[in-house]
Amino acid sequence: MVHRFIALSLAFAFAVTAQAADKPASAETASPKVDAAKGQQVAAQICAACHNPDGNSALAANPKLAGQHADYLYKQLKNFKADGGKPAERNSPVMGGMVAALTDQDMKNVAAWYASQTQKGEQAKAQAIEAAQKLYRAGDAARGLPACAACHGPAGAGIPAQYPRIGGQFAEYTEAQLKAFRSGERANDPNRMMRAVAARMSDAEIKAVSDYVAGLR
Repeated sequence: MVHRFIALSLAFAFAVTAQAADKPASAETASPKVDAAKGQQVAAQICAACHNPDGNSALAANPKLAGQHADYLYKQLKNFKADGGKPAERNSPVMGGMVAALTDQDMKNVAAWYASQTQKGEQAKAQAIEAAQKLYRAGDAARGLPACAACHGPAGAGIPAQYPRIGGQFAEYTEAQLKAFRSGERANDPNRMMRAVAARMSDAEIKAVSDYVAGLR
């Protein structure tokens, strides 16, 4: 029961926008449409130096954004941005500076641009396949550790607006994020989902799963 409960609630869950109340928004109040072309322009000026113009970063310290779900990218951009007197939900001096001048529409546009690009995946390390495949696919019920695939899918593709794509990501980046969730350094996961999962994983398991995920397509 514990396994089933956590598996159903695991991962980066994002709130779905509520439906409009009674009447459709008027032309004056309707939100601008997301424009990936404008997002490309903003990305070229602000994001490309670290993530490359198409979102396929060259350095593992900078995650691949190409092909990531737009909802997830938008949420992360918002989380990096301080809101008035409130600190950013996801603390990063670098990213905080990058998003400081972006409007909400800019962030939506950038997210749409990178989501439209094709990811260039990584290769799984051979030793990771056997060590992590079972953990990724089935979890460990005895420890209340759910299968990663329950939310992120067998190929790591995730589910738009609910769970992010993790397949093909740099193993080093995935490992760093899992450890950040485990330590509490990263805490922008709804309902502490990823923190609860990472807390049950050893360093060796985190590394093995991260290596395995890198090779998923």
